[in-house]
Amino acid sequence: MSSTNSIGKLGESLASTHLLQSGFKILERNWRFGKKEIDIIAEKEDVTVFVEVKAREHHFPERLEEIIPRKKQRHIISAANEYVRLKEVENEARFDVIAIVLNAGNHEIEHIEEAFYPTL
Repeated sequence: MSSTNSIGKLGESLASTHLLQSGFKILERNWRFGKKEIDIIAEKEDVTVFVEVKAREHHFPERLEEIIPRKKQRHIISAANEYVRLKEVENEARFDVIAIVLNAGNHEIEHIEEAFYPTL
């Protein structure tokens, strides 16, 4: 991989494929509200899932706060609130993280459901 941007795009594509194979419907990719962005918005069984994708060429730290700092979580939650309001979403909502480690043409995907909550 050459740049952070290309790693991110590949990660989002792999995450979308993972979600589709897991029975999710992709509603949006790279949805923006102002300067805030949600990587993937998906739906499964009447639950709207806001997904933050993190892709790297090496393993992630153990603690979620090191992968997605609280400030970033607050931005995702704020954007999700606007999405729910604008689209009049009535489903239950959830915040997931998909962490992808890319190495030598292979990848490992970890899908962390309910990674954080909108109480921050």
